[in-house]
Amino acid sequence: MVQPYAISAPGPSATKEISHLLGFIQESPCAFTRNGKAHSGQDAKKHIQDKRDYFVDDIQSAEDFVRLSATQSELSRKAYTVRCPGQAEEPSKDWLLRELKRYRSNLAKPTP
Repeated sequence: MVQPYAISAPGPSATKEISHLLGFIQESPCAFTRNGKAHSGQDAKKHIQDKRDYFVDDIQSAEDFVRLSATQSELSRKAYTVRCPGQAEEPSKDWLLRELKRYRSNLAKPTP
């Protein structure tokens, strides 16, 4: 008899990291480009959150979230990009993974 496999939700730390990234996107002054059209942080968050909800069964980590929800268009396969004031445009994947690294680093610092 074949046993069905269990799909589990991301653990508490991954859930916090994903929530942080969504808030980071929403509050960002950067322009998010999707399929050639720029969007505000608020609009980008909504779209990425919708994609997260669609891929919820496949997301176990913040890295899964970035890869599946915030990297490229499912229709055109074009990469999402971010242009922040005074900075060069870059792939959203790089931008978000850098923020995730910064967030984790701050959590790892001992409190005085």
